[in-house]
Amino acid sequence: MANVKELLRAEGQDSISFGDYSLETKTKLADFRFQDSTYKVKTFREITRLEKNGGVVYESIPGSAVHDYKASERQITFVTEAPDDIHITLEVEPETEYEVFIDDMNIGKMRSSLGGKIDFSIELNEGESAGVRVVKR
Repeated sequence: MANVKELLRAEGQDSISFGDYSLETKTKLADFRFQDSTYKVKTFREITRLEKNGGVVYESIPGSAVHDYKASERQITFVTEAPDDIHITLEVEPETEYEVFIDDMNIGKMRSSLGGKIDFSIELNEGESAGVRVVKR
């Protein structure tokens, strides 16, 4: 895996990849059209944020690279990599229960906030990646 040098790209018909944690200064790409939605990414070593139609759908601290991000009504899947441990916040349905899997290991059930957010951390070393799957219960 590697950083997404074009910041945001379509991976065929059903997923996108985004983020470059190697950048020293915040870099943005806006107005990216994919599946009838408009995306915007802001990324650098301290944070990576993906917005869809004006709302934040993914945020990591520090920055990360995300590959094959795919969101449906029932689940979100992607592979993420970062230079160190990361904290991720995802937008999901408000006040709904989800199960979160990291590399197919169930890390537990989470209930989203009133604002529709869940957050979790992943332990990573530089060059490592982790597969994430969030499933609506």
